[in-house]
Amino acid sequence: MAPHTALSYELYPPRSVESRDSLLQTIDELSATSPDYVSVTYSGTAERKQQTLALLDYLVHETKLTPLAHLTCVGHSVGELEHAVRLIVGLGVRGLLALRGDIPAGVSPDALELPFARYLVELIRRVEREDFAHFAGGKLSIGVAAYPQKHPESVSLLQDIEILLAKQRAGADFAITQVYFDNARFQGLLDAAQTAGVNLPIIPGIMPVTSLRRLIRLCELAGLAIPLDLASALENADNKVERHKIGVEYALHQCKAALDSGASGLHFYTFNEHRAVLDVLEHLDIAPYTSRYFSPLKSSQPSHFSTSDAEYASVSASA
Repeated sequence: MAPHTALSYELYPPRSVESRDSLLQTIDELSATSPDYVSVTYSGTAERKQQTLALLDYLVHETKLTPLAHLTCVGHSVGELEHAVRLIVGLGVRGLLALRGDIPAGVSPDALELPFARYLVELIRRVEREDFAHFAGGKLSIGVAAYPQKHPESVSLLQDIEILLAKQRAGADFAITQVYFDNARFQGLLDAAQTAGVNLPIIPGIMPVTSLRRLIRLCELAGLAIPLDLASALENADNKVERHKIGVEYALHQCKAALDSGASGLHFYTFNEHRAVLDVLEHLDIAPYTSRYFSPLKSSQPSHFSTSDAEYASVSASA
């Protein structure tokens, strides 16, 4: 039997009671597709990072979903990162996405304890070895970032590939790409990585964009050229329904091109919204699947996640 296409989504912790309620609905809707995992972003203030931990805790204990925890090394000491890894593992998470994070303006990488993501991968593997008894003979799964279009700080695409190879040697298991809109660049990434000896699965990061404003902002943040065909179509659309259809069709074309290129999975950047992603999946030949079953041992206690914001952000005061 041919291997199934892996399916995953990115979520981020909500900023308000209203956005929390919307996220809970999105989690319910996306759960029906039985994804392999959902990633949870980790950035911002200490309070926002506490909310990341709360969301991870909710996913582990109150849903059937498997979370992948983002972790960034910029702005943290080695000791803080070791503590964070152990805290995340203690919640029941067994996958991490090791990222560098944004270096503050005017700060040299040389001034940071862990200036690059490969050092974070090594740190996670070291903590794993020290705490191996937690994993029942298994191990943590570690993902890293890959770039179909040159990273803004890299001198060339070749340097990006060399960095990806270094992450593989440090112990990474797979890579998820930054969002992109040029399908040829994803194919080019796969070809260059293979030539360089990278054998990690490289999962395309797809975002159905249904708003011109969001498209422009996204490209500014990621250092991407604005895809003029998509931007023009969104700008000239008559209404929200038409813009939604345009964004879905564009993302659908990207998914098909990535799978034709040999991608073993699809990772969707959702912006905590489910409708566009589900509409894309409806037109792909990826049948929902599951090997999970209902357990009578599952707690029926109400989740702290759906209570007040103060409780929601209080997973661990020491994080």
